[in-house]
Amino acid sequence: MTSVDKLKAKKELSQEQTEELLTVLKARFDKNMDRHEGLEWEKVQAKLNANTEKLWSLNEMERTGGEPDVVGYDQEEDAYIFCDCSTESPKGRRSVCYDREALEARKKHKPENSAMDMATSMGIELLTEDEYRALQKLGKFDMKTSSWVQTPADIRKLGGALFCDYRFGHVFVYHNGADSYYGARGFRGRLKV
Repeated sequence: MTSVDKLKAKKELSQEQTEELLTVLKARFDKNMDRHEGLEWEKVQAKLNANTEKLWSLNEMERTGGEPDVVGYDQEEDAYIFCDCSTESPKGRRSVCYDREALEARKKHKPENSAMDMATSMGIELLTEDEYRALQKLGKFDMKTSSWVQTPADIRKLGGALFCDYRFGHVFVYHNGADSYYGARGFRGRLKV
């Protein structure tokens, strides 16, 4: 088996894992219809069945505590949008700095990983500030935690990174050094299928 075959094999779910994940996703979809009014699970599942590599990414979102759910539909791309809908920033993705550059720049007490590297390895993208604000219209998220969001290049170039949370009935956007990390800060991702 070549290294490419091993990597591909690693990113596929067994039939049992697939069935288990689809059961969890359907139950969450049915329980939270206000997040995706007018969308039908059968059509979502048909898309998932046709894009099995996306199931692996959704499983990674689930495995790390993200509780992914459908939050929209992109008509232009004919794609359903999944997003982490856990009440707080996913537990399996906290205590990470913003990106690889920040991780390598840290001299002492380095975190194990960075948000951008984790997202890439999972096949998902960090939310933008606008996507984070849109998510907050579907519920109340990050009332005790915070989540890194995609940071504009000019801010990142100066060593900073952005994160958001929800307090006092409002979304707040903050800045920090990209190399910082906290037990209550992770990241939320999105995936189009």
